[in-house]
Amino acid sequence: MRTRLACGLRLLTNVSPQPRLTRFPRAIRAQLRRCPRNCGLRLTVVLLAMLPAIGFSQFTTQMTGQINTQSATTSSAPETTAPPASSSGTTNSSSAALATAINAPPGYQLSANDGIAVEVFGEEDLKTTARLNSEGNASLPLLGSVHLAGLTLTQATTRVTELYGRDYLVSPKVNVTLLGYARRRFTVLGQINRPGSYEMPETSPGGIDLLEAIAMAGGYTRIAAPERTSVRRHSTNGDQIMRVNAKRVERGQTANFRVQDGDSITVGESIF
Repeated sequence: MRTRLACGLRLLTNVSPQPRLTRFPRAIRAQLRRCPRNCGLRLTVVLLAMLPAIGFSQFTTQMTGQINTQSATTSSAPETTAPPASSSGTTNSSSAALATAINAPPGYQLSANDGIAVEVFGEEDLKTTARLNSEGNASLPLLGSVHLAGLTLTQATTRVTELYGRDYLVSPKVNVTLLGYARRRFTVLGQINRPGSYEMPETSPGGIDLLEAIAMAGGYTRIAAPERTSVRRHSTNGDQIMRVNAKRVERGQTANFRVQDGDSITVGESIF
């Protein structure tokens, strides 16, 4: 039987008056039983109308299956947690400073602007570094300002031990070390190639030889008179001026002269 649809297409149908309806939904079978005539046309229209729904249902089922599969895969993957941030432990500044302690010469006495480290064994909170102020005092935990200028390192250790043992600790074990010398400077003037102020090397905290000081300033000029060298030194009793024959010192005819912190050297001019 040829059937013409509303859209103008011809559909070939070969349907018996009573088709088998077991493959169609119950609602369609019921409708076909009510109208056995033109059942082929009605069946074709109904199927064409249901095709989009059937296709969408299959698409939805496939997508649902894929989503479930992906969810199962994701859930089965082990969870990765970010490693805990490593806490950058703060380095004890006093401990780091203790590692850079320098060996002071025997009998060296502390003075203003010297850097020291104080360690009390078993008392981490009392470890500290300090620099003596212009008055020669150092600020220490619990003790406050302590005068240490003029003391050797051994005497300074004894002094701090007594102060901690007096009111705070029982039999404290204290160690005082030197971290750095104060800047010690001297001045060279007169008939010298590079007159000016110079800093003493840290390897010579007790002062340097006169000839070494002159060499640091570039040596004598052509008209210099080394035998007419004078040194001005500051002291508690006022300035002191000392005459030094640097020529005799250079020849070894007299004892060497030691230049100290704050000294001012003046090399005279030859009169010829």
